[in-house]
Amino acid sequence: MKAWKSLLKVVSLFCLCCFVALSCARSTPNGALNTTGRITVGTTATISTIDPADAYSIFAGNLLYNLGDRLYGYKVGTSELEPQLATALPTVSSDGLTYTIPLRKGVVFHDGTRFDAKAMEFSLQRFIQNGGSPAFLLSDAVDTIAATAPDQLTIKLKKPFAAFPSLLAFSGACAVSPTAYEIKEGAFKPATFVGTGAYKLVKYGTDSLKLDAFDQYWGQKPANRGVDVQFFSSAANLFNAFRTGAIDVAYQGMALSQIESLQEKAAIAGWKIVERSGSGINYLTLNLKSQPLDKVEVRQAIAAVIDRSILQNRVFQGQVEPLYSLIPATLEEQKPVFQRNGDPNAEVAKALLAKVGYSETNPLNVEFWYRSNVVNDQLVALTLTAIVRKQLGKLMQLDLKSVESTTAYRNLDKGAYPIFLLDWTPDFLDSDNYIQPFMECTKGSQTGCEEGASVSQGSYYYSDRVNTLIDQSRQVQNPAVRNQIFAELQTILRQDVPFIPLWQNKDYLFIQKNIQGATLEVTQKVPFATLKKA
Repeated sequence: MKAWKSLLKVVSLFCLCCFVALSCARSTPNGALNTTGRITVGTTATISTIDPADAYSIFAGNLLYNLGDRLYGYKVGTSELEPQLATALPTVSSDGLTYTIPLRKGVVFHDGTRFDAKAMEFSLQRFIQNGGSPAFLLSDAVDTIAATAPDQLTIKLKKPFAAFPSLLAFSGACAVSPTAYEIKEGAFKPATFVGTGAYKLVKYGTDSLKLDAFDQYWGQKPANRGVDVQFFSSAANLFNAFRTGAIDVAYQGMALSQIESLQEKAAIAGWKIVERSGSGINYLTLNLKSQPLDKVEVRQAIAAVIDRSILQNRVFQGQVEPLYSLIPATLEEQKPVFQRNGDPNAEVAKALLAKVGYSETNPLNVEFWYRSNVVNDQLVALTLTAIVRKQLGKLMQLDLKSVESTTAYRNLDKGAYPIFLLDWTPDFLDSDNYIQPFMECTKGSQTGCEEGASVSQGSYYYSDRVNTLIDQSRQVQNPAVRNQIFAELQTILRQDVPFIPLWQNKDYLFIQKNIQGATLEVTQKVPFATLKKA
C-alpha cells in the first residue's frame, strides 16, 4: 500500500509539472514556445492614427493593409493589380473619365454592417471630405462617386488618369463601416478601425496593438488566430527582442550593423530573412534657379561623378541597390538612363566643366544640404564629397551643410537649397508616382517653374515637352504605349538632370525559425494572414 501511495504521489507530481510547463509555454513571450497560435510582430515604427482618412505613414499603411480591404490589391509577390472588393478591373469609358466597378457580394464589416456600393461610396467620400493628410490623392483626381447599383460603383474623374486603379489600391482607400464613421471635416477616429479585412482591431495601445482574426471574413481565413504588434523605443530593443526570441517577426527599424549581424548568424540560429527591393528611392534634387546649377553642363557633370557602388557597399553594407532612374527597377517601365555614360565617369565630368569655364584654378563650388536628423544622410554626404574629390581633385568642391528635416521641408519650395539629399516613398505603385511628383510644372516658362510638383521638390524644373508627355501617359490605357512615353521621360531626365537618382531601398523581414508563410511585398507591406507557427 505504501509503495502504491508513493507511486501515486510521483505520478501526480509529474502531471503537475507537465501542467505548469505547458502553462508557461502558453504564456511566455518567446515566439519559439508560444503555442497560442498568435503571432507577435515587432517594429520601431510609430503611428499617430489608424483612421484610413488621415493615416499617411508607412507602418500605418501596413496595418490598414491587413485590417481593411480596398477595391484592388496586388497579387502576392508581384506589382500586378487584382480585384479585392471589386470583382473585376474597371470598365473605362472611351474618354478615360468614367470607371465602372462591379463589387463583391456577401461581405460584412467587423461590426456586422453589410457591405455594398453605398458603403464603398461612403468610404471614398469620407476619405476626400474629412480632409485628412492623404485626402488630396483622391480629391485631386475624382469628380464624382456614385453607387449606381447595389453591387456597382461608378467614379468619374476630373481628367484622364490611367494609373487610377493603382491609386484605388492605396491602403487608406479601404472600405469602412458607415455605421461606425461619419463624413465631416476633421472627424477622425485615430484609435479605432471598423472595416472588412481579415483582422479586426481589438486593442489600440501606446506601445502595442492587438488584432484578432475576423471569423466572418469573406476571403481566405488567416493562418493564425491573431497578431500582436509591439512597438519598440529603439533599434537596439527591437534587435534584442528578436535575437532572444521575444517576438516572432521583426520589421522596420533596425540599424545597418544589426541587420548585418542577423544575416551573419541566421544559418546557425535558424532565423529566416526575407529580403526584397523596396519601393522607396533616394535622390538629389538640384535647384535650377541657383547658380551655377542653372547650367545643364554643371548638373550633368555632378551626375557623371556619382559612384553608386561605393554608396551601396561602403555606406550601406550592401543593404541598398544602385538606382539609375527615378523609376525603381521593380517597375517594368524603368530605364537605367544614368548608367549610360558609366558610373562614375570623371572624364565626361571634366569635359563638361571645362566647356563652361571651370578649372582647378577656377573650381566649381556648390552647397550640398542634407537632413541632420536622418540617420545615414551625413555619412552619405561625406562619402559623396570624398568621391567628388577623388574623381575631380580641386575641380569641384562641395560645401556640406545640414538642417533638421522639418525646417528643410518647410523651406524646400522657397529655393533655399542648391542641392538637397532626399528620399521618396510612393503613394501608389505606378511609374506615374515617380515622375509626375518630380517633373511636372503646372505654371512656368523657360526661366523656371512657378507652380507645380517641381517647385515642391525645390528643383523649379520646367519643360513643356515633359508636361505634355505626363499628360499623355495619364490618358493612354495601352501599357506598351505608356512604356514608350516613360522611356522618353527618363531620357529627358538624364539630359536635363533636375534630379540625380542615387539608390533604391531594400526591405527586410526577420522571422523566427518556427514561423512559416512570411512574405514581403514590393509595396512594403507584410501580409499577416499567411503567418503561422510550425
